Amino acid sequence: MNKRMTPFEKRRQRVRVALRRKAGDRPRLSIHRSGRHIYAQVIDDKAGKTIAAASTLDKEQKGKTGATAAAAAEVGKRVAERASKAGVKRVVFDRGAFLFHGRVKALADAARDGGLEF
Repeated sequence: MNKRMTPFEKRRQRVRVALRRKAGDRPRLSIHRSGRHIYAQVIDDKAGKTIAAASTLDKEQKGKTGATAAAAAEVGKRVAERASKAGVKRVVFDRGAFLFHGRVKALADAARDGGLEF
């Protein structure tokens, strides 16, 4: 049987297709946001490897809630720091199906402040 895609899955696919067109050889900064936590990864799609990752589940973040814009900003700074250690400066921002607002925007702004260009 054909499984119909939810509007969330359709939006995610639409964003990814647009990113693949404009990304070129740059890695992508992929975001996932749940009700309690936020996750960020810098992914090299050509090699199929994760270059750097950070989330609110990291040891430095333990004991604090991950559902705030301040926590997302800390994750953005941490992923930018780890990516720069790996030699990555330019990325494309993959917000998935999440709107560029609130925690996602806070993470993106902190990653820019941390040295990533997108």
